[in-house]
Amino acid sequence: MSFAFGIGIGTQNNQGEWLEVFYQQPVMTPGSALMEVISNAMDFQGGNQAISATAEQLSQLANALRQVGETDQAALAEKAANSKRPVAVTVLETDDAASSTPEVYLKLHLISHRLAKPHGVKLDGIFGLLPNLAWTNEGAIDLNELPARQLQARLEGRTLEVKSVDKFPQMTDYVVPNGVRIADTARVRLGAYVGEGTTVMHEGFINFNAGTEGTSMIEGRISAGVMVGKGSDLGGGCSTMGTLSGGGNIIIAVGENCLIGANAGIGIPLGDRCKVEAGLYITAGTKVALLDDDNKLVEVIKARDLANQPDLLFRRNSQTGAVECKTNKTAIELNEELHANN
Repeated sequence: MSFAFGIGIGTQNNQGEWLEVFYQQPVMTPGSALMEVISNAMDFQGGNQAISATAEQLSQLANALRQVGETDQAALAEKAANSKRPVAVTVLETDDAASSTPEVYLKLHLISHRLAKPHGVKLDGIFGLLPNLAWTNEGAIDLNELPARQLQARLEGRTLEVKSVDKFPQMTDYVVPNGVRIADTARVRLGAYVGEGTTVMHEGFINFNAGTEGTSMIEGRISAGVMVGKGSDLGGGCSTMGTLSGGGNIIIAVGENCLIGANAGIGIPLGDRCKVEAGLYITAGTKVALLDDDNKLVEVIKARDLANQPDLLFRRNSQTGAVECKTNKTAIELNEELHANN
């Protein structure tokens, strides 16, 4: 069984190099019937590849897909046959490291479409395959071609707005998942997994290969590689230490029903029902004073020894400045109205 498949509408520069690809209906683990059609119609010989498809090929593909009952993909192929932009039919037999820009975009789409979760697809080496682009109100533009496009727009009485210069586009230009609120769409990158019921406020940020299981209020930063459990909130200005694809031994995560206070941060994975006091940043090497139920010192350990442990309250002693940890007996009751996303 193959890993993934997608018919994508893309953008190329003047040299015919792929800049980006939009997959409206990516498929995870396509069935044997679909793969047989692709092999015959697109002369697919196996492996992982992005095939630049002609209008004739796409029309033939649409007919073949319809014959095997793949009506949605058939309709997409039929529409793509009339595209004014280049079309890529991308097939991934395995989840090996990507070798082309269309392959990377298919994997990022799988995550944002909630077909795969962060760390569920191999993203090693993607930075070298993602060109740094000008993301504009007219789509992606090669930076070397931007000055000419800007001049042409002015000559035609238009203004070309450059929204960002980056390797990653904003997710909502490609995918808008069901049941979410995103106050500033520029702060959620393609490749983010935004679970149903999540609200991302203006200062919230979700990187690629990261995200939320759902019913979370995100007013802080979810860095690459970090997954936030259901019902957990990130306060204003807080942050999580990221885990870039292919590197790092510790995967930072936030368990369910946790709260990271405003301007706080974590460099260790939190278990369920944990709370980090506002303004407190905990790294793996932070010395933490463990307290018993009577607030008596038990021992001093490093924060990494508390990784993934549930029901912990991290705070800073207001008199001594020492970082302390004790059992979080007061369960964090999430505001139901706040989390009533819809």
